[in-house]
Amino acid sequence: MKEFLPILNQWQRDQKKIALARVIQTWGSSPRPVGSCMLISSELEMSGSVSGGCVEGAVLREAQKVFESGDSRRLAYGVADEEAWAVGLSCGGKIQVYLQPWNDEWGKPLIDHLTSNQGCVLITRLVDGKEETIVWTETSIPGLNISISQQAGEAYANRSHRILNETEGDYFIHVFPPRSKVIIIGAAHITADLIQLAHDFDFETIVIDPRRTFAKNTTFPVKPDQLFEAYPSEVLDNIKLDPYTYAVILSHDPKIDDDALQVLLRSPVAYIGALGSRKNHEKRIGRLKEKGFTEEEIAKINAPIGIDIHAQGAKEIALSIIGAIIRAKNQFF
Repeated sequence: MKEFLPILNQWQRDQKKIALARVIQTWGSSPRPVGSCMLISSELEMSGSVSGGCVEGAVLREAQKVFESGDSRRLAYGVADEEAWAVGLSCGGKIQVYLQPWNDEWGKPLIDHLTSNQGCVLITRLVDGKEETIVWTETSIPGLNISISQQAGEAYANRSHRILNETEGDYFIHVFPPRSKVIIIGAAHITADLIQLAHDFDFETIVIDPRRTFAKNTTFPVKPDQLFEAYPSEVLDNIKLDPYTYAVILSHDPKIDDDALQVLLRSPVAYIGALGSRKNHEKRIGRLKEKGFTEEEIAKINAPIGIDIHAQGAKEIALSIIGAIIRAKNQFF
């Protein structure tokens, strides 16, 4: 959704009416996943996609009705009878799309959260007519059904959109995550290449290394967003460690690596990868067990780090690491 902000702001400056279409459910093969969005202006301009071209024309026709009535619509598309070629899905799947007029009551808070890189959840009661949408954050909302609030929190933690079937109707829980961050322990020779790749894929980057020689003297063609010359335990307590955080251990120094792991292993970060041979990892496991960590906790460490691409050299190792991080990020959606 963040990528739509420039066009959304422009349409609002031009005082155009706006409709939001979102994929809320899929069955079988679907060209676009749940949570995919498309913005439509009152001049029937489009930004984004709900099917990659299969049903956008049909959604545009429905958008005209939404602009005229101001009512939301829950739409279903699949391959069926004479409509198959006109509005069907060539892949043979089915999707549901919820189409609603943009409303600043929830739209402005959503934009504010996206602009300030604060994650949130859009909770929408799925009704044909006057929709009900609110923006949920990690704070409670007075009057909101406790069950819905709890499931919104669970969806946010698990990074998973979902439909809730409540007695008063269906609700779509749509997660809008903050910008993900990569925490890199150690300003090693791989770090500069990893920062470059992380930047290309829109990750915030944080480098932590207490060794001045590495922290201050390493050349970064792309600068990390934050660089700390300190032990990890001195920094990590002040960084939000959440399911949108990915940790990479690169220092080669057990004093530094273990210091970081003792914080990270008992945090909800989505990925922990540690550089080193299998022999060195076995030594690492032994040290962590002596510190009281369980086998289940230690198993969170991905070692050897990265996806196995038979990497040679720093650039390829960095590529294998960012691949593993992206795989971990995308497995939930």
